[in-house]
Amino acid sequence: MSISNVRCALWAAVAAVLLCNAAPASAQFRPRTVEPEQMLGERYHIEGAADLWFPTADLIVTSSGTGALAGLEGSKIDAKNTLGLLDKRLPQFELVLRAARSHKFRLQHIPIKYQRDGFALPTSVVFNGQRYSVGVPVNSSLDWKAVRFGYEFDFINKSRGFGGFILEAKYTDVRVDLASPFQTEFAHARAPIPALGGIGRVYVVPRVSITGEVTGFKLPDSIDNRYAAHYVDMDIYGTVNATNNVGVKAGYRSIDLGYLIKQDTGAFTLKGLYFGIVARY
Repeated sequence: MSISNVRCALWAAVAAVLLCNAAPASAQFRPRTVEPEQMLGERYHIEGAADLWFPTADLIVTSSGTGALAGLEGSKIDAKNTLGLLDKRLPQFELVLRAARSHKFRLQHIPIKYQRDGFALPTSVVFNGQRYSVGVPVNSSLDWKAVRFGYEFDFINKSRGFGGFILEAKYTDVRVDLASPFQTEFAHARAPIPALGGIGRVYVVPRVSITGEVTGFKLPDSIDNRYAAHYVDMDIYGTVNATNNVGVKAGYRSIDLGYLIKQDTGAFTLKGLYFGIVARY
């Protein structure tokens, strides 16, 4: 065999080894994960909303005596029928910070205040150990600061909607004041209330979505018969997005709060329609 033939044979052997050891091209291909396309109104980092709520209120409170008047049971006072408080529209504000597509931090505040001056009591009541006689003009107010701090995780993310759960703390601060020409008394209850719930949204058409969420908590009196509480917040609303950054919404909301703290009780229910605007960045 000639030298040229030997060289050809060697080069052929080297080429065969390289071809056998070469990784197939298909093994190097990495398909790109394609996320579902987000609807108009879902592409944002910060979302703010301002609403005007028109709730029907059912507010009942009881405040028993303290100190030297401890043990003197308070009357069940209906804010409408006893104190003459009237339904009114209420503002509500919401801020959502979207850290990632499935992770959101939420803040909501509803300043709730009812007030009536010079209303003649239709019946005698005992409030915080003091008697207010029938016919006495009373200035009364109920101030309820409702603030929600929450975290939302959307474990379902589709092109036409999402679903997730909500963990939050509802800071509730309620104060009731009664003042007559003869005495002034107040009752005050405040506490952070943990809550757990869920949220879901579906886009019926690309610019219109329907959202429903509910959160709640219950502390039964079986743990300690001096203390009990429950809180249920339900919200259903529709949003029409003019652009990705601006939209309008309308919905129905119901808040049900009840508490027992020793001999003081409160039962507050607000429910009704609201209308608002949404802005996103």
